[in-house]
Amino acid sequence: MGRKLVSSKAIFESDTMRSPVVKSCCVLLLTLFLSRHYSVSATKKILNPKKPCKRFILYYHDILFGGNDVANATSAATANATKLGNTDFGKLVVFDDPITKDQHLLSHPVARAQGFYFYDMKTIYNAWFAYTLVFNSSDYKGTLNIMGADMMREKTRDLSIVGGTGDFFMTRGIVTFQTDTQEGTKYFRLKMDIKLYECY
Repeated sequence: MGRKLVSSKAIFESDTMRSPVVKSCCVLLLTLFLSRHYSVSATKKILNPKKPCKRFILYYHDILFGGNDVANATSAATANATKLGNTDFGKLVVFDDPITKDQHLLSHPVARAQGFYFYDMKTIYNAWFAYTLVFNSSDYKGTLNIMGADMMREKTRDLSIVGGTGDFFMTRGIVTFQTDTQEGTKYFRLKMDIKLYECY
């Protein structure tokens, strides 16, 4: 009986001694968590749409393959349009398009746009783009990853820049499309106003 009482007392004393230690640890962990939370909140960037950290304009040229122009074509339909509407709904185009600093197709390309777009509305012309701008010039090296809806009837359209590499490491921003010229379904040129809001 005596042994049981000593054992219970020892357990009680051990728990009593441990209690302040546990409380101290909990307070310390809570303090660390709150200090980290407030320091992250304090250093969070406030982005100003009118003040990107980097901005430049490029031109995107697309020449759709017509069946006999292998040398000049830079894109090709890999899935035909469905018969659902008259807007090429379901048509998928893969491209490797030259990107220039000016409007001239034959100017030296500063990058290539590599990716695809498909027509995704059956009532009006609308496309969805996903592509990478691959830079290899004296100005920039690296990539920008771009995706979003190209609502063709609008004068300007914004797509998201969701990341990058090289000179554009982990960047984010907006590219504004504006149709610069179009020759039927054979050729179009887009003005790309590139605005970056996170630059490292």
